[in-house]
Amino acid sequence: MIQAQARELLAERSTFPKLRQAANAERGFDADLWREVAELGWLSLDVPEEYGGMGCEGLERCVLSEELGRSLAPIPFASTSAVIDAVRLFGSDAQKARYLPGLASGEIRGALSLVEDPRLGGFAATFANGQLNGMVRPVQDVDVAGLLVLAARDADAGTAGLYLVDPDQAGVRRRPLKMFDRLRGHDEVTFEAARAERLGGDTAGDAAAAIAELAERCAVAIAFEQVGGSEACLEMAIAYVRERKTFGRVIGTYQAIQHRLADMFAEKELARSNAYAGAWGLTRPAEVRAATAAAARLSGTSAFDFAARENLQLHGGIGYTWEANCHFYFRRARLLAQCLGPTSRWVDRLVDSIETD
Repeated sequence: MIQAQARELLAERSTFPKLRQAANAERGFDADLWREVAELGWLSLDVPEEYGGMGCEGLERCVLSEELGRSLAPIPFASTSAVIDAVRLFGSDAQKARYLPGLASGEIRGALSLVEDPRLGGFAATFANGQLNGMVRPVQDVDVAGLLVLAARDADAGTAGLYLVDPDQAGVRRRPLKMFDRLRGHDEVTFEAARAERLGGDTAGDAAAAIAELAERCAVAIAFEQVGGSEACLEMAIAYVRERKTFGRVIGTYQAIQHRLADMFAEKELARSNAYAGAWGLTRPAEVRAATAAAARLSGTSAFDFAARENLQLHGGIGYTWEANCHFYFRRARLLAQCLGPTSRWVDRLVDSIETD
């Protein structure tokens, strides 16, 4: 029922003309849609009841992610949901009481950065004496966020930490980045003696396990987005090949075209199965969660990338033009493929989990 309601709303609110308008704007954020989504309670699904939420177990939000992936709605739902997970799972009681009600109501929009700097062999930002210094990029949706959860290095303890930061304070500078997908804002964020609060309180230890779990939860949510995008690409391709004619014949009647559509369907259904397995794994022990999240991540990325490319190619030359709508999904597929690090990292996670078993 939640998924059907979401599909109906987004089909009306997130149309291609609106997406094109958002893509041409300085920032693609749809504030009106965000308010409507918040009023429907989408953000409160996983929030405990004592903090103004519905106390659901997670699958409800996954099917919403699928519909948002199908519609490409320009709202920071994924980022805010990730921040809700961070505060809900790893925050102190005081932090939960302070932030979860606002996040659940949509009053506070969130952004999450787990970015590592390979040049430094760790996190690019450093926390010391209650302040953050450094620069991270790219950070999704921080341009419209009121709360940033950031992974950084604790200079005193020499360990990883998760920190709550107000991105609107004087010590934080945001510089917009030009991205391939114009519907999601990304910024370079510089911290200069920025005030920050450790997630979980000052006594929280090494956050490496928490960072890994957050990445896995993001991977599952994105896998559902990728399934939704794959399905939209398949439907768009089918609609086109049923109408396009060549040599007086509808191209959808050619066996080669039908085989390509069948391959898109098979990839999409495999990704869906792995996404649901990933959602199941979120409530299981760490080793199970790591394996199912990695499988969901890899399968979803493969399916959406394949579907977006095939959809574009089945449209022929027009598919490569700005006037066609295929490129919206191709751009999103490329963005989601890179947003949690390279595919090789998730292959390593999956292999490591198999070796552990």
